[in-house]
Amino acid sequence: MRIDILTLFPKMFESVLGESILKRAQGKGAINIKIHDLRDWTFDNHRSADDKPFGGGPGMVMKVEPVSLALKDIAPARPKGAKVILLTPQGKRLDQELVKCISKEKELILICGHYEGIDERIRLLADEEISIGDYILTCGEIPAMVLIDSVTRLIPGVLGSKDSVTQESFENGLLEYPQYTRPADFEGMRVPDILLSGDHKKIEEWRGKEALKRTGKRRPDLLKKKG
Repeated sequence: MRIDILTLFPKMFESVLGESILKRAQGKGAINIKIHDLRDWTFDNHRSADDKPFGGGPGMVMKVEPVSLALKDIAPARPKGAKVILLTPQGKRLDQELVKCISKEKELILICGHYEGIDERIRLLADEEISIGDYILTCGEIPAMVLIDSVTRLIPGVLGSKDSVTQESFENGLLEYPQYTRPADFEGMRVPDILLSGDHKKIEEWRGKEALKRTGKRRPDLLKKKG
């Protein structure tokens, strides 16, 4: 998968993309990420990518021209080419099902909104708008990082074990069961005996029951969705 990121703050991505699974995924060639500074498509001395809103009001509004020019340069083959996603609190809320759908795309272009807001015409340049939750952030760069991380781990070959994907929270509509590792007893807090038994059938049954129990206690709305 190729991902192009349109951003006013390219340095924000350096540490996230240069560590852990995302770094290894790029090293394997499973994902190719290119960061583009939107100011490269501005032409005034100050490289201005924002301006005061028409009609008055606080803050600055992200301009449409740099985004439009960047898209024309990066994805001239649209709409047959890359899928363009705008990260915005007004978008569709990201969940695991949406992540699965996006992970099947071959090319993505992510537009990171910023400041007080974006020029409404930027929305017309995107194929889809996505939000990571009902709260406000200072920028769209962090949601873009969340989307990249969640999508990358579903690309075949990125994670070491196939089970790492299928047994996590939300994959089957439930929260994940409790996990433990050594030591078996830490300051009186013991690992459940069933996990030390070696009986894999009983362990799987226990995990299933614990997943249901945890989901019912913490996220009963997920059980309602399962019917």
